[in-house]
Amino acid sequence: MSPRTAQIRRATKETRVEVDLDLDGGGTTDIATGVPFLDHMLDQLGRHGRLGLRVRTDGDLEVDAHHTVEDTGIALGQAIAEALGDKAGVERFGDATVPIDEALVRVAIDLSGRPYLVYEADTPVELVGTYETTLTKHFFEALVANSRITLHVRKLAGEGSHHIQEAVFKGVAVALRRAVAVTGGGVPSTKGVLR
Repeated sequence: MSPRTAQIRRATKETRVEVDLDLDGGGTTDIATGVPFLDHMLDQLGRHGRLGLRVRTDGDLEVDAHHTVEDTGIALGQAIAEALGDKAGVERFGDATVPIDEALVRVAIDLSGRPYLVYEADTPVELVGTYETTLTKHFFEALVANSRITLHVRKLAGEGSHHIQEAVFKGVAVALRRAVAVTGGGVPSTKGVLR
């Protein structure tokens, strides 16, 4: 099997993003976005997704974290799409139910080629440290649009915003790991393609 890797470089007037992704990287991470909570969440994504994930983002944090979070999601989504290639042999579907103390989140992924996000994981507190928790949905909107996957995220229980957010990222990580697993030979679609 050829390596399932991607290198994405994205530069705008607001941000510069570098993402190096290996879908079979074993959970090695090296994350620096300038947004500490996002770094923590991307570390969870890489480790629990068993990815090789390096992210460097330099954004206009003097404004706020919005552009940094969004553009990181765009670049990571592009990396996922590139690393998957034609998706031959992948499981395609993946799901996970992840508890973190009182929080419980269910996630399902389809590597469908059709970007669609259902996100129902509100948090009771709008800030975790300096991180606006509403940015998490925005991050996944950007990731889904650029990776062209279907992603459902639903909070089943939870009171602590940090735990809810972390359960979301860990749930996505595990569901993604299961969806990208190579378990067959052809493209898993009656259409013959997943685009």
